[in-house]
This record gives sequence, C-alpha cells and structure tokens, in this order.
Amino acid sequence: MNKETLGLLVLIMVFTITTYSQTPVAPVSGKVADTASVNSLLQQSKERFADDPEKAVILATQAKELAEKIDFVRGKANALKNIGVGSYFLGKLPAAIVYWNESLHIFENLKDDIGVSNVLNNIAAAYSDLGDNEKALEYSLRSLTIAEKSGDKLRILSALNTVGSIYYDKKATWDKALDYLLKALPLCEELNDKEALGVISENIGEIYFYQNDLVKSKKFYEISVKALGDLPNSSFAYNGIGKIYLKQGDFKEALNYHNKALEIAQKSDSKHHVVRSFQGIANVYIEENDYSNALNYYNKASTIAEEIKATPDLKDLYQEMAVAYFKISDYKNAYKYRSLYAEVKDTLYNIETDKKLGKLQFEFDLQKKEGQISLLTKDKALQDANLRREKLVRNAFAAGLGLVFLIALLIFRNYREKVKTNKILDQQKDEIENLLLNILPAEVAKELQVNGHATPRNFESVSVMFTDFKSFTVIADNMSPQDLVAELNSCFIAFDNIIGKYNLEKIKTIGDAYMCAGGIPVPDKRHAYNMVKASLEIQEYIMQNNKRKVEAGLESWDLRLGVHVGPIVAGVVGKRKYAYDIWGSTVNIASRMESNGEPGRVNISATTYELVKDEFECSYRGKIYAKNVGEVDMYFVESEITVSVDKLPENAFSINNG
Repeated sequence: MNKETLGLLVLIMVFTITTYSQTPVAPVSGKVADTASVNSLLQQSKERFADDPEKAVILATQAKELAEKIDFVRGKANALKNIGVGSYFLGKLPAAIVYWNESLHIFENLKDDIGVSNVLNNIAAAYSDLGDNEKALEYSLRSLTIAEKSGDKLRILSALNTVGSIYYDKKATWDKALDYLLKALPLCEELNDKEALGVISENIGEIYFYQNDLVKSKKFYEISVKALGDLPNSSFAYNGIGKIYLKQGDFKEALNYHNKALEIAQKSDSKHHVVRSFQGIANVYIEENDYSNALNYYNKASTIAEEIKATPDLKDLYQEMAVAYFKISDYKNAYKYRSLYAEVKDTLYNIETDKKLGKLQFEFDLQKKEGQISLLTKDKALQDANLRREKLVRNAFAAGLGLVFLIALLIFRNYREKVKTNKILDQQKDEIENLLLNILPAEVAKELQVNGHATPRNFESVSVMFTDFKSFTVIADNMSPQDLVAELNSCFIAFDNIIGKYNLEKIKTIGDAYMCAGGIPVPDKRHAYNMVKASLEIQEYIMQNNKRKVEAGLESWDLRLGVHVGPIVAGVVGKRKYAYDIWGSTVNIASRMESNGEPGRVNISATTYELVKDEFECSYRGKIYAKNVGEVDMYFVESEITVSVDKLPENAFSINNG
C-alpha cells in the first residue's frame, strides 16, 4: 500500500482549507492589527511545511507567543496545530501528538467541530505511523463522527482515508479498509481533489490485487493513473498494473508499465518508487528466466533501498536475489543474500561468521599470489623447487577452499535447522493466539496479552440477541446424548458462521441457549441492522434444517429469538479460564424478548424497532408483559425492505475533468 504517501496526503488535505480568522473586534491598542500578524505568521508557517519544516515550527511558535500576548485564543489553537504539523514533517511524532493535544483542548473549549475533527485526524495519522493502530483507530473514528456531524466534506474525506489506511494493516480487516476507502471516492470527485482520488484508488487497487480480484484491481489502478497523470504518486499505480500483467503472463505489457513507473519515479527523484520500479522489472525478467538482467535490476534496487534504509523493501529484495543467484548456481551469493534476508527478517544472520570465511578465503588467495611472484624472481633451480611448492600450495588451497565450502555448508544446514525451529515456534505461537481469539474478541485478547488484564468498558448502544429451543427438555429426553450434542453443535456452528458474517460477537452458550452482541468491543453504528439481519438468517437456517428433519422422519426443533438494544458493561471475568461477558438491564430485557417470542419469529423491542424500522418490515404486537420488566412494546420482524438504488454513486468510478 502507498501508505507513506497516504499519511502525508491526509495532513496536506486537512491543511488545504484552514481559516485563521477570528470574529472581528473593535480596535483596542492595535489588537486587530496584532491578530492579523498572527494569521500572517500562521500562513507563512503553513507554506513551509514541506520544504522547510524547521522554519515552519519557528514561525508557528512566534504566532503562538503573539496570540498568547493578545489573548487570541483561536490563533493560539491554530499555532499549536501548525507546530505539531512541522514536528510531524521533521519526524518528531511524539512531540507532534503533544502539540496537537494542546490544540485539541482549545478547539473543544471553543466548540469548533471542524478544528476538533481536523486535529483528531492528525493525531490518528501520527499514531498510525508509530504503529499504535488501536489509538489511531480511536482518534480517526472520533474525527469521522464529528466531521459527519458538522457536514464538513473535506474532514470526512480525511477521516475516511485515515481509517481505511489503518484497517489495511491487517489482512483480516481488508474488507473494512475497502468499505471506508470506497466511501471516500465520491467525496474526492465532489471536492475535485484528483490527487486524493488517485492515491485512494491505487490503494483500493492494491487490496483487490492481494485478494486476487485482478479485474477490480486493474480498474482502480487505471482510475489512479487517469487522476494523477504524471505526478510522482502515479508510479505506484503503474507498478500495480505491471504486477497484474505479470501475474497474467503478459511479460511485455508488465515490462512496459514498470518502465513507465520508473520513468516517472526518476523524473521526480522519488527513491521509494524507483526501488519498487526496479524490483518490478527484475520480477518480470525472473519469470522470463533472464536471471542476468533480473539481478542487474535487483542490485540497482537494493543499492538505493540500503541508502534510504527501506527495510521492508530490502527484506523482499534480499529474498528474491537469493533465489535468483540459486537459479544460476551461484551458491555463494545465494547464501549471502539468504543470510541478509534472515538478518533483516529475524536476525539469524551471523556477521562474524561471514567475516571469518572471507578472511580465510583471502589468506588462501594471498598464498597463491605469493607463489606466482616467486616464480618470476628466482632462478630455475629455485623455480623448480617453487613449482613443487606451488603444487603443494595449490593442493592446500584446494583443500582449504573445500574446507571453506564445507564450513559454509555446515553453517547453512545449521541455519536451515534454526529456520525450521523458528517456523515451529511461530506455528505454536499462532496456535496459541488463535486459541485465545476463539475465547476472546481480538481487541480484548491483545489488551490482555500486552497489559496482563483487560479493562471493563461501558458501551452506550449495543444489540443483544438471545435464542432458545422450544421444549428442549422434552426433545433431550427422546434423544441419545451423542445425537443431542451433535445436533446442538451443528446448530451453534451455523449460528457462529452467521454472526461472524455480520461482525457480531458471540458471548456464550448456556445449555440450548445462545447469546451474542453487536457493537462490541469495537463500536459499530450498523450493529442493530446487522443483528436483525443475522437473526432472520438464523431463523431461515432453522426452518430449512427442520424441513430436512421432517423428511427424515425426525422431530423438528423450533427456535425462539429475541433482540434488544441498549447500554451494557463488558469485560473479562475469571482467572484460570477467561470469559468475555456483558452485564446490565439490556441483557435481561433481551432475554425477555426471547422468552416472550414465538418459534420461527424474530421478536424485537421498541428500542430496536426505532433503529431498524426504515430497513425492515415489522408488525406491532402491542404491549406485552415481561417478567421483572413490566409491559414492553414488542414487534415481529417480517422481512427486509429491498432498496434498488446502489449505495455507491455511479460517478465513484469516473474522473471529473471539469
């Protein structure tokens, strides 16, 4: 993903439209003139972000001191924001976050939603660059919520961009990344921001490429190329199209696109893009079995990557170079680059061993050279003696060289054993983490691993679902324990698959009862819709399963299902066997929705109905008494309301040249 560019793009976008004005006040001792001076310093600071961030910080600091002197509160907030941006461009991310938090506090006191959204998104970008995606997501979602509330499309676009880039970091959340990035596309066109459209489109294309959807991938890369023209960022998209043609076996076209990417990258002196263009060209030659040309371009790429310390690129390059050298039987270089790859990846490479081997090789070469010189400087008798000596030296050299390769072989075998051991350890680690993820939500499991405990949290709006099989006790009495457990397990596996499809969280099962929740541990404004949709699919599964049972002469299992929405507390309980659980009156009312429902129907509370009434046909049941709750308005969900209009506008895939 073109993530470095995307992070920079977010910051540029949030400062493209920035007003430093304040409501005019009557001139008192030159205060209006001083206010104008603050704004002028801020504008000068903004213009120096990219080319001279140190100067930008100095100018913004002067603006802050003057704003404090004349009590220009908004000016101080903007000055702190600019100091943060300058610090960001200088690579001082923690300092940038400190300044932005000070600015955020002032904007919140001013009730300036646009300023708050702006700074929140900047903080999110900094945390993302620091690798703290949990905090990055928290700040970016807060920014998006406020931006949507204020209706500021530029801030909405920036926040959607940031959230999408954060979700890209994990393969498991690529679909969420696509969701946010696709939502950003229409805003790019509406704001006529072609650079944003180009960068976002190429990142969407990259996700589709790794999902092996080459048709969609190429479409978005082409949108990017059309939007960016010959701007430096278009190099990323050209390389992406080159990768697609390579995967399809069209080597000529692949080479054409990688060379076009290289031309643009070299013209703009974008070294990261030059590295990736060289690598793309080399990969084409590898597929054509032209290892000489491939290694030529790999070496060019690795030289620049080493210069700019592009470690992720070096990891891939070293691995590909090791394979290429192996293909041409240059085992010495194959071993060298395999070792460099290991050093970058997991520090397995032993540099001291390499030095010792090099020194041993040098000593043998020196002995041979000395023998040759002696032949030219001594008389025939001595030459005869030296010839015999040279023969011995040659034999010793050959033996020594053989020893060198034997040592190298032993080291390589030892290295392979270490790799094998590491793979086993990695596999065991993955198994442990997967086991933990089967017990706890991913976010809670991560917090537990890092901190040793998980903090209970309040959630204002959560969907809770309960299911229960009618007359289960009677059914259980008429079945063998093995058949009973097998059938119950089959149903619950189906339920697990359905709620997983809608990003819901399974809480627990108690006997034949099943409980899940939506909107935790990551808040989701669509949780009520997802819960009702999943509920209908669960009842549909039970209906189809009962048809099969009846045809086989077996007794059907009828399911009651209830849903309620409200506030809850969620956390981890237990010490020896962890369990993620939820508490509150919402849970009790959801249980009453189930017990007062009817088999085969989805029974929901009035609170739930108000959230989904525009998307589902529902029938009012009236006020029904629920134990320990009292009379509650209840509804049966009949069906989903179908909508023929596409959620994504048609022009999301077009370029506005106007």
